[in-house]
Amino acid sequence: MKMNHSRVTEFVLLGLSSSKELQPVLFLIFSLLYLAILLGNFLIILTVTSDSRLHTPMYFLLANLSFIDICVASFATPKMIADLLVERKTISFDACLAQIFFVHLFTGSEMVILVSMAYDRYVAICKPLHYMTIMSRRVCIILVLIPWSVGFIHTTSQLAFTVNLPFCGPNQVDSFFCDLPLVTKLACRDTYVISLLIVADSGFLSLSSFLLLVVSYTVILITVRSHSSASMAKARSTLTAHITVVILFFGPCIFIYVWPFSGYSVDKVLAVFYTIFTPILNPVIYTLRNKEMKAAMSKLKSRYLKPGQVSVVIRNALFLQSK
Repeated sequence: MKMNHSRVTEFVLLGLSSSKELQPVLFLIFSLLYLAILLGNFLIILTVTSDSRLHTPMYFLLANLSFIDICVASFATPKMIADLLVERKTISFDACLAQIFFVHLFTGSEMVILVSMAYDRYVAICKPLHYMTIMSRRVCIILVLIPWSVGFIHTTSQLAFTVNLPFCGPNQVDSFFCDLPLVTKLACRDTYVISLLIVADSGFLSLSSFLLLVVSYTVILITVRSHSSASMAKARSTLTAHITVVILFFGPCIFIYVWPFSGYSVDKVLAVFYTIFTPILNPVIYTLRNKEMKAAMSKLKSRYLKPGQVSVVIRNALFLQSK
């Protein structure tokens, strides 16, 4: 017998906080953070593409990580910021599915590109004489395409669990975006098995990527410890940046999907961490610990912001205004 459900056409997002006094403050903070994410990651992409010395596999992968970071920050943050100015925060059913699709596409891709970056460092440190032969242009392109392919397969499988669920009653999502585990709980049927499949799917990708990274960096660190040359000191500095980013990204993801029944307030904090703070920390970590990036950025600054150039632009703008 076919059941007749009145289909939910929109969801209500409860957001980060119900406090009206706090929302303008959050609007200012997250607007500045989002602007910093865009500027920081676009600066890395611009620096890598404009400086021929950075046309190497490591920086090619880093520029792609920055692009994915922009995507991770942009799938929900602009709407979250806009919602802080309105009382009723709603999202259409289709837009909600789109958010679910993009969050798993981008975060899945980011997990795997971190594995690609670990493989690059493994070849550079453990097989230095064969580095340029192994890390050819074709291999670099494959190492970027694989993350997007895995991300697409992962998000398609996640969406397959949700797209045909009947939604006919409650429509309040206790988050600032359509988080899949929270949305499935609103369906008009028992979703216990589906929830377990969702957790298993995301948990498998998170844990397998994390274990690959742990194995890769363990082998690399053992190799680095057995050498004490100047090049190995540089490798240690690069590895510290890579490992820090891995811990910052995988910590919240594994916590959310391996322990999915934690409090919603904890989930909100972790969701903010991997959608806002990880994309802003990545450019900071990679640039502060990387002399080549800092030198390239200084060169870029001197090229586009020559001494006196900024003051000339300001004077011209003031002159045009006074006319």
